[in-house]
Amino acid sequence: MVMMNIAQAINRALDEEMERDPNIFLIGEDIGEHGGVHGITKGLYEKYGSKRVIDSPISEIAIVGTAIGAAMNGLRPVAEIMYMDFLNLVMEQLVNHAAQAKFMSAGKLKVPLVVMTQTSLGRQHGPQHSQFFLSQLVNTPGLNVALSSTPKTAYGLMKQALRENNPTIYISSAWEYFRFKEDVPENRDFIIPFGKAEVVKEGNDITIISYSRTVYVSLIAAEKLKSEGINAEVIDMRTLSPIDLETPKNSLNKTLNGIVVSDEHENASVSSFIAQKLNERLFDKLNKPVTTLNPPFTFTPSSPQLEKAYMIDENKIIAKVKEVLNKNA
Repeated sequence: MVMMNIAQAINRALDEEMERDPNIFLIGEDIGEHGGVHGITKGLYEKYGSKRVIDSPISEIAIVGTAIGAAMNGLRPVAEIMYMDFLNLVMEQLVNHAAQAKFMSAGKLKVPLVVMTQTSLGRQHGPQHSQFFLSQLVNTPGLNVALSSTPKTAYGLMKQALRENNPTIYISSAWEYFRFKEDVPENRDFIIPFGKAEVVKEGNDITIISYSRTVYVSLIAAEKLKSEGINAEVIDMRTLSPIDLETPKNSLNKTLNGIVVSDEHENASVSSFIAQKLNERLFDKLNKPVTTLNPPFTFTPSSPQLEKAYMIDENKIIAKVKEVLNKNA
C-alpha cells in the first residue's frame, strides 16, 4: 500500500498504464511541461515526451475530435477537458460519434477513449466552472460514466477506464484532490470494475447513497451521527453508467430508510432516478420512500460565503437523516 491523495492516485494510474501500453497518449490544455492546472499530469511529459503528452490549442472540439479519431484507429487516448462545464462544447462528438460508433458499425469500430475532467465546485470558481451535470451523460447509451471519490477509487477506476474498449467519462472533484490521503494498492493490475457500487461504511439505521465529492462528506456526517446513536450505512456508487442498484437495494432491505446525496441539481437528476428505482423495487418494505438531498436549483455563486451556503455539507446531510428518521424533535 502507498499513501497518496486523489491527484497523485490519478497521476500514478496514468503513468503505470502509459508504461504498460504504448498506445495510450494524453491530449489537453497545459498538460505537458506545465503538468496540468492541478498537477494531474505532472512528470509525464518529461518521461514520455511530446508525442504522448500533447499540449493542445484551447479548443475542446479539437481535443475530443482528435482523440475520437485516434481511438477509432487503434490508439488509446486520454483527452483532458479542464472543467466539466466545457463538456457542453463536445456533446455532439461524444453523443453522436464516440458513443454510437460501435453500434453504427455493427461492432467493427471501437472507441477506447477516456475523457478526463473535473468539477471545481467548492473552490470559488463561479457558475461556469463548477457545474455537475450527469443526467445528460448517463442518458447516452455507449458512454461509461465513472466518478472518483477517494484515492483508491480514483486509481482503480482510472485503471479500468484505460483498459476499456468503450468511451469513458471520468469525473473528479478538484475540491478533493489534496484534501486527504489513503492507502492505495501497489498492485499495478488493481482495477475497480465498472457497474459495482461499494459499501464504504456499514450501518443499520439508514442508507446514505452517494457518488463523487459527497461520498467524503457523507462519511463525515456518518461519523457525527454515530456519536448521536444513529448508525448510517454509506454507499459509493462509483459508476453511474453502468449502474449498480443491487448494492443499495440490499442495504435498504436492512436499514429500511434511505437518502441519495449528490452535488447535481435534483431536476431530472441521476439521484432522482436512483431514488425512483429503489422506491419501485422496495415499495412495500421501506419505512418511508427514499428521498434526495441536492443543492438548490440555481447557478453556483462566486461568493465564497454564498457558495458554502449552496453546497451540500455534513450538517445538511445530518439534518436530512434526522428528518427521515423523525429525530429532529
